[in-house]
Amino acid sequence: MQKKINLDIEKIRSDFPVLNQTVNKRPFVYFDNAATSQTPKPVVEAIANYYYNYNSNVHRGVHNLSQVATEKFENTREHIRSFINASEREEVVFTKGTTESINLVAQSFAKKYIREGDEVIITGMEHHSNLVPWQEICRMSNARLKVLPFDKKGEIQPDELEALLSSKTKMVAITHISNTLGTILPVRQITELAHKYDVPVLIDGAQASAHMKVDVREIGCDFYCFSSHKMFGPTGVGILYGKREWLEEMPPYQYGGEMIDTVTLDQTTFNETPYKFEAGTPNVADVVAFDEALNYLESIGFDAIGAHEAELLEYATNQLLNIEGLRIIGNANEKASLISFVVDGVHPYDMGTLIDKLGIAVRTGHHCAQPVMNFYGITGTIRASFAIYNTKEEIDRLVAAINKAKEMLT
Repeated sequence: MQKKINLDIEKIRSDFPVLNQTVNKRPFVYFDNAATSQTPKPVVEAIANYYYNYNSNVHRGVHNLSQVATEKFENTREHIRSFINASEREEVVFTKGTTESINLVAQSFAKKYIREGDEVIITGMEHHSNLVPWQEICRMSNARLKVLPFDKKGEIQPDELEALLSSKTKMVAITHISNTLGTILPVRQITELAHKYDVPVLIDGAQASAHMKVDVREIGCDFYCFSSHKMFGPTGVGILYGKREWLEEMPPYQYGGEMIDTVTLDQTTFNETPYKFEAGTPNVADVVAFDEALNYLESIGFDAIGAHEAELLEYATNQLLNIEGLRIIGNANEKASLISFVVDGVHPYDMGTLIDKLGIAVRTGHHCAQPVMNFYGITGTIRASFAIYNTKEEIDRLVAAINKAKEMLT
């Protein structure tokens, strides 16, 4: 059982002005945090401060603004290194999001290591961002994509991974937390199994990084990918952690400015890691603002975040199960703070539309995980995902909204 930690939720909510509004003449409730979290005032102010006071390109200028921008940009890289406990700052690569981080690894790693007849292993619950890139790599390389299945509870059995691993396996790519089922995968155990066969592991951490302490050295993974905008930060910033020994060997993903060492008309040599993977002008404003988002998360603390979100998840689960005809999709023993559900005889889109009319934002559809929907024999779900600023009172409003919508639609 999670330790009870007292939090001033109203104080936290006051940091997010977007929550203090009405939608369709009703107080706004935001339950779409798995898609993107809201942004607190210190992060927004950091963006404005950049443009007001030191807007400049990084790494390229001797003038003062460029030096200030570069220092703050690189300080964020060091903060991320500390935040995930990477061994060195050179293992932190900036991208525009988790999707680009995964594509970077898939494309660059494949150029170096994946050939005809090789194999890549994923799970059956992956977001399309950690499925489609590997499908394409296997298609282009004439390699084989193998799938670790999950059961009706939404759980995988790590021991089944060992049966899929072989000398042909070149990568295991898995999610840390399912964006649809909420399942928390045993990523450390999976990594240990893969490493027994000298197979590297990539983890899609988009749903995990805002909800739990991530320690890449404790997990032991070779690559870890996540996004700022799911962590109270700006959109357009992603992080790729990669063990230095892999990044040093992998070729660049894109080509142009910044990622070069020397260029002639006949030949180019590339910059050192991580800069060889950061072609072009980076998203400086949002990177330095992400530093403030990390500060904000750390000021609350992951023990407090975890305890509060676990309490919300338990309460919401119990309340939703009291609704006749409602079925929760995904009931793993280890689960994060999101619930996907369907209501008998009601299309998720129709339910979501009526819930929105009552001032509550939820997500409907297949959540970029169509194979998961196919497994359960459904077209989509309604998903409510919770963050530190959500409350039990908001969950009560969701339950009332579902009941009202259900009456109208059945």
